[in-house]
Amino acid sequence: MSSPRIEIYTKFLCPYCTRAKALLTAKGVAFEEYDISMGGPKRAEMLARSNGRTTVPQIFIDDRHIGGSDDLAELDRAGGLDPLLRP
Repeated sequence: MSSPRIEIYTKFLCPYCTRAKALLTAKGVAFEEYDISMGGPKRAEMLARSNGRTTVPQIFIDDRHIGGSDDLAELDRAGGLDPLLRP
């Protein structure tokens, strides 16, 4: 079984992005980061995948929309993050 695919859309100097990436790093998982600071096709992709949410970060685990940094932290506090990160 393969590791989950984790994707995070970020912007330069975003403290919420830094917090979310730190949590994922602390969990020992790799993630793909898409910097949308300058807009472009990845920003449009994020908007489509997140039902129009414009804030960053927007986090996806195996194409499941998790939400932002606070959503990720809450999922972790509730014990729901670790099962999603297991291969």
